[in-house]
Order: sequence, then structure tokens, then C-alpha cells
Amino acid sequence: MSFMGNMIGDKALKAHGKGEHKKALELYEQAYAKGMTKVRCLRGYSVLLIRYRHFDKALEILKVMEKQPGLTPKDKMDIHINYSVILWQKGHLNRALEILEDEFRHAQNGTLYSILGYLKIEAGDAEEALRFNKQAIEYDDEDAVFLDNLAQTYYRLLGDKVEAKKWFDKAIALKPAAIDTNYFLALYAIEAGDKETARKHLETASEGNPTPLNYAQPELIKAKLAELDA
Repeated sequence: MSFMGNMIGDKALKAHGKGEHKKALELYEQAYAKGMTKVRCLRGYSVLLIRYRHFDKALEILKVMEKQPGLTPKDKMDIHINYSVILWQKGHLNRALEILEDEFRHAQNGTLYSILGYLKIEAGDAEEALRFNKQAIEYDDEDAVFLDNLAQTYYRLLGDKVEAKKWFDKAIALKPAAIDTNYFLALYAIEAGDKETARKHLETASEGNPTPLNYAQPELIKAKLAELDA
């Protein structure tokens, strides 16, 4: 165990909690170089590495985290969840789903509902995605991510834009700055010829901090804004 590494890791975790992601990432890097071993700090580091798409480094951190003594069931679940996201991003979606579904059989929580719900959309099985994301709404009908997942299921997989709009509207009411929800609502506004509203939604979406679990990545939002300008 490194006292200095863990001390810097705590500072990184504090910055992370404040949303100062770039500062936190720099501190995590320093802490790791000095032997950081605290599980919560390693977890935070892996999360930011995944956010910024440094997947190989994130995998390295997860392996270090996995070797730490005294891991709780939640710690192990976090490792598996982050590992599954990395697998998906590396092109192994089916394996990622297997890992998450195994976790889900042992424990149902908001994190698993949100990530599994989105990956089921990515897998393209409309019936299964709809079943699961409706189940998530039954679990918590005031979670903006669950609502957006259900909306995307209708929009992207079933082509039912009318039904999707109902769920996007509910999601945006709970989380006005949500990246994906704003992006899709911008598409509705564009179809209606309301460029002003579309621009507001896209600009709001562009101000967010996307993760790999966002459909609307920065390049997609920029492209849509460029279309409006054209």
C-alpha cells in the first residue's frame, strides 16, 4: 500500500465528485504512478478512463482493483460492469450482455437496469429491449435514464416516434440537460421545421459530458448543428 499514492487518489476522488474530470484524471494518473491501492480510487480512475475511451488502461486498472484484498460484492459488481462496457466498446457486445445478465440475476439495481437497457437496444432485439426497458420503468418510473432507454427502444428499434415522444418528454422533465434526450427531441423539432428549438436542444446536448453509453456522441451533435447552419 502506498500512503502517498492513496493520498493523491483521495484528492482525485474529491475532484471527480465535483465534476472536475480532467483535473481528477491527472491526479489519478499521479496517484497510480505512486502505487494507489484504495479500491474506491481505482474504481473512480477506471470510470474516468472509460469515459475518455482509454479502454486498455481502464482494463489494466480493473485488474489491479480485482487483486485488492477485502473486495465487497458491490466492488466485484462494479468491476464486472466496467469490464462489460469495455468489452462492448471493443466489439464483444454479446459477451458484455452475458456478464451483465449474470450480475442482474443476482441483484437488480438502477445501474444494471440502465446499462443493460441501453445495451439491449444496441443489440437490436426490439422485443427483448422493449420487455426489459418496460420492466425497468416498473422498477422506477421516475428514472430519466430508464425513460430515455424506453423512448430510444420505440424510436430506434420499433420506429414508433409517437410513442417514443411520450417517454422522451417524461425523461426531459426529470433531467433537462440529458444528452441523448435533448438530441432526439432536436430531431423531432427539425422534422417539425422548428430550427430554433432544435438548436437549443442540440446546444444543451453539446454542453454535457458524454460517456460511451450515450448514443449522441459529440461528433453526431456537431454534424446535426452543421446541418442546421447549412
